[in-house]
Parts: sequence; structure tokens; C-alpha cells
Amino acid sequence: MLGFQWTDFTLFVLLFMLFVSVIAFNRITQTHKVYLAFHFVMMLWPLGQFAVKMTDYTQFQLFFINTSFVAMGLLGPGWLIFVFFLTGRAAQLKASRTLLYLLPAALCIIGALWNPNGLFMSPVAGNYLERVYGPLFWLLVLVQFAYFFTALMSMFHALKTVSSVNQRKQLGTALIGMFVLTGFGLLDVLINVLLSQWLPIVPGLLASGILLSDLCFVIAIYRFGMFDILSMAQRDIFEHMTTGIIVVDENDKVLEVNRGASPFVQSAKGEIFEMDRFLAPLQAQGEVYEFLYRYLHHPYEKMQMEFSLPENGGRHVSIQISPVVDDRKTLLGRIITFHDVTELRKLVVEMNRKNEALHERNLELITIQEELFRVNQKLEQMAVTDGLTGCFNRRYLMQQLEHEVLLNMRYQIPFAIVLFDIDHFKQINDKYGHLVGDEVLRSTADIVRTKLRRTDILARYGGEEFTIYLPHTNREQAELLAERIMIAVGDNWVDAGTEKVHVTISMGVLSETSEDLSFDDPKEYMREVFSSADSALYKAKNEGRNRVVMAL
Repeated sequence: MLGFQWTDFTLFVLLFMLFVSVIAFNRITQTHKVYLAFHFVMMLWPLGQFAVKMTDYTQFQLFFINTSFVAMGLLGPGWLIFVFFLTGRAAQLKASRTLLYLLPAALCIIGALWNPNGLFMSPVAGNYLERVYGPLFWLLVLVQFAYFFTALMSMFHALKTVSSVNQRKQLGTALIGMFVLTGFGLLDVLINVLLSQWLPIVPGLLASGILLSDLCFVIAIYRFGMFDILSMAQRDIFEHMTTGIIVVDENDKVLEVNRGASPFVQSAKGEIFEMDRFLAPLQAQGEVYEFLYRYLHHPYEKMQMEFSLPENGGRHVSIQISPVVDDRKTLLGRIITFHDVTELRKLVVEMNRKNEALHERNLELITIQEELFRVNQKLEQMAVTDGLTGCFNRRYLMQQLEHEVLLNMRYQIPFAIVLFDIDHFKQINDKYGHLVGDEVLRSTADIVRTKLRRTDILARYGGEEFTIYLPHTNREQAELLAERIMIAVGDNWVDAGTEKVHVTISMGVLSETSEDLSFDDPKEYMREVFSSADSALYKAKNEGRNRVVMAL
């Protein structure tokens, strides 16, 4: 019997050694602190079970046995709270919610310590080495298993939601520990309580389960602790960046916002970030309409725009939008960044001023003047064309169209807008590489250019999407020309090393007749024109691609 008496003490020593090793070999983070408190509670059970066997005084026996059952009562809620930290949901543990979790266990512990009329336990022959348990004991056991079941459900839910392989392994290890402790707890109740009259007592059964499960927890928290440290470092960097950052979910609810965003926008976690409301004072600036339209209707696109904030002393700000998607390309949210480029703007303005002054001082040098003229011509050409395809760029297109549509309305001239993009272009990039993708863009633009008139304008609208402006063109002519372009592109093959890439395009065409041409605001009108052409393009994609769809 003496050897059996020392079983619980040996298990207590092992648990204490684990306790010391966690402190000695790990940086103490918030998760570690919760674990250490939980670990300390777990050590009290074997210590109390050992101490009660080492004394013959009833009062001391009662004190030690009560210590064990207090530890047992705290085991369930401690386990549940630790699971919240381990699964990264500690933010849900508000004070009121934590008290609610502790209430059932606290009531059971009070019942155990009070032990009215022996309803929790009674000594046999005045000695607590052998005990008879009452209904309050079984209530305590039932409540503990309820805690364990709740913690298990929480772990299963966390396993379904995490995508990181390392985190899944860590949670799986902790889950094994929970099953071990639950199993040993059931065995202890079954063998040492329910069947104690027919089976020999097995000392240290629950303490063994605590030790084995604790080993699993130590492994899990050791790995998870690295992520705690990384998350603290990431949080530090995130908070102290001068770049403003707002992270929103797919419904524009703010998930994270750093200090750097406060000079540009006042948003707090949990609020809805309304981009249209934020851009409302900036509607007079050129590309705001298009930017807002893209933000609201094309959430998967990366976007960037530079504007001036009038209420902040005219500071220049660059805003960038980047989508966040999972492995299945499902939109999870977006990252919105704000860069203050006021100083850069001032440097550019100052540099331009100095260049102009230098130009004025050297007007007499004809050779230098001619060279500067040629350089300026080249810069102007670069400013209106796309460097990869040689087409006009989007800025030039929009400037020209605002002028053209005014003339078309005044003289009742029909025109057409064609939007097209290359089908499955991302797959071409992924399969053959970006160099081949660039060659596909160049070759497609060259083929399209051969089918156009001198007065037509071909522009790269963005990515693999192009725009064609067709002046003096009715609906039948626009549809016929679009069909010719689509066939010509479809007959083209692009070299990709040892293979040739076949390319097709989807086209959306909007035709405006001279009779219906009327508007007040050219910018608003162009937005509606491109919206209609864009809808026709997306219809062409949805109907199978490699086709022309006329906008209604």
C-alpha cells in the first residue's frame, strides 16, 4: 500500500517539473499565463490525493480532500477558458461571459465545501481514506463533463475553420489531450467509485490522465507559442506603421485598423466602412466615379487612385485596395491602405519649377532646347500610350472620349464603344509564364489594330481588357467590325517556346445612334456607357466566351 500512496505524489512531481520547464524554456505570453494557471490547478489534485493518505487526523484529511475537489471543480472551466486562448478566440472572453462560465463550477465547489448533511461525501468509520459520495458529488462530476463536452465542441469547431496545417496539428494535439483526460476521468469514476465494491482501487488514475493530457497541452502550447510571439511582432509592426491600413470583411465591416489610418478616416473595429461616403467630398475629381464603381461592383480587382483631401489642408493621398481571397478564390475581405504622398508631390512640383527655371535660362542654347523638345515629345508619347502594347492608355482614352462625345452630341454623329478582354488569360499566365502572357497581349493588340480605321482609337483599359472607340459607326457596322476582329484574333497563334498559344476574346459592344444622343454631364454619361458595355462583356463571358454581345 505504501507504493500506491506515493503514486499521486510521483505524478504531482512530474506535473511540477512540466510546470517549471514551461517557465524556463518559453517566453511567457498571454496564452502561456493562462496555461500556467490551468496547470497549477491540475497539480492540486494529485497533491491533495497524496496528502490525505499521509495523515490520520480527520481535520487534515478533510482539508486535503477538499483541496483535491476544489481543483477538480476548477478543472472544467479552466480547461474551457484555456481552449479559448489556444484557438485564438480570447477576445470573446469578456468579464461577464467569464463569470458566467465559472458560475456552475463555483456553485458545485461551494456545495462540496459546505457538504450539508453529507450530501457531497461522508467518511467511512470516521476516516476520509474511504468515502461515500452523495448527489452533490455526482452533480460536480456531471458539470465537469459538461465543461469538457463544451470544450470539445469548441475545439472541433476551431479545427474546421483554421486553414494552417501547423495550427491544425497543434489543435489536434490538444484535442488528443482532452480525450485522454476525459477518458481517464471516466475510468476513475467507474472503477474507483461506481465499482469500488467489486474491483480493487486503482490509485492515481485521474492524476495519470492529467499528466498525459498535460504533456499534449505542453506540446501544443510550445508550438502555438511561436505564433503568439509572431502575432505580437506583427501587431507591433501593424500599429506603428505610418501607412494607414484598414482591413474589412466581404461586407465592409472593419476587422482591423491601425493608428496610421486615423489622419485619413475615422473608423473603429466593428463599424461599416462606407467607401462612397468617404469619397463623397471628392466627387469633383476626375477618376473618383470610376474608382468607386470598380470598388462597389468589382471587389476582386486591385485598385489604386491618388486624390487630394480638402478637409486636411489639401494633402495628397494614394489609396490602394487589395482583395483577400482563400484557396477557393472566395472573397474574404479587402485591405485598404492610405499613403500620404504630399511631400512627394511637393518634391515633384519643386523639381518641375527648377526644371522650368533652368529651361528659361538656357533658351538661347538652341541645341539644348531642341533636345529638351524631343525629350518632352517622348514623355508625352509615353504619357498617352501603354508601354507593353503600344496602344493608347486609359487616361488618354477618357480625355479623348469626353471631348468626342460632346462633338457627337452637337453634330448628331453615331459612335460605338467596344470592350473586350482575352479569354482565360490568367490560365495562359499560369501555364506559360508572364513573358508569354505579355506576348499574347502585344500580338492581340497588333491583330486588332490591323482591322481598325485611322480614326478609331484602341486603348488598353487595364490588365487584359481593351477598349475601342469607333466614331461615325452605326450598330450594324460596329457589330460587323467586332465579328471581324474576333475572327482575326481567333485565327492568330502566339509562339510559346515549343508550343503555340491559341487566343480568343469576348466582346461587349455599345452603339449610340445620333437620334438618341443626349446628356448633361459627359463624365456621368461616359460612366453609364462603360457600365453598359461592361455588362455586355460579362454577358459574353457568361454565355461561353469567344463571342460578341451587343448592349441593349
